[in-house]
Amino acid sequence: MPRKTAHRIVFANEKGGTGKSTTAVHVAVALSYLGAHVTMLDLDPRQRTSHRYMENRFHTMQRRGVELPTPACEVFKGRSEQALALKIEKLEKDCDFLIIDNPGRDDPLARCAVEMADTLVTPMNDSFVDFDLIGQVDPESFKVKKLSFFAELIWEARMRRTKATIEQKRPEMDWVVVRNRTGYTEARNMARIERALKELSKRVGFRVVHGLSERVIYRELFPSGLTLLDKGHLGDLGTSHIVARQELRALVQALKLPGHGRSESGKAEASRAAPKKKVA
Repeated sequence: MPRKTAHRIVFANEKGGTGKSTTAVHVAVALSYLGAHVTMLDLDPRQRTSHRYMENRFHTMQRRGVELPTPACEVFKGRSEQALALKIEKLEKDCDFLIIDNPGRDDPLARCAVEMADTLVTPMNDSFVDFDLIGQVDPESFKVKKLSFFAELIWEARMRRTKATIEQKRPEMDWVVVRNRTGYTEARNMARIERALKELSKRVGFRVVHGLSERVIYRELFPSGLTLLDKGHLGDLGTSHIVARQELRALVQALKLPGHGRSESGKAEASRAAPKKKVA
């Protein structure tokens, strides 16, 4: 999967509790299993959830004496947008995918990362509380009244990115809204959210894909740093865990990332050849 610079995937949502870091980590490990060289950059030096997940993963590998496909991971501790741009430029030279996990808040560094994204992923729970981040709806008809601040921010970032698309020959930004916890939502409310997302996507220009359902397994895996793809290291799995693994694979496919569409034999061979990476 040779590339001169990495494909940048930025996970961004200013609201907490949407499964942003969990989704980012699982996508990063899934790409590592496909044989890609993946680096993660955690932009939240206080909580550093993605980085802690990878630390737990390395501790598990050391404790069990096993090696698993694992992305490299760093915490960004700089304070300026220029420093972030330089860090991204440095990291992307040595990987196929650079995954940036934004903090669950609005700050200049988070905005800078969004503007530099090739693929922007916004996880959201299936609720109008989360939908309010990108659009406001009429309380009676549930039709979209106007864009919310986050959608406007992304719209402006995409306009500014046009220059980079031309000068740096980068792809146009692909904004993907990922619907997490769909199994947790009442059916009528889910249908209303689906209609509102469809309407808003036409106005703003994002794609909507299904993400990770509400499952205890995602929270239970954090202390070990394991993911649902680490077969043979998770013990006995129930049917719901197998379905969750298929959800993850479907999500990675739906993101339409460059170079991920390999044959199953190619995936297995690349996975065995994937080098073990370090957590900085």
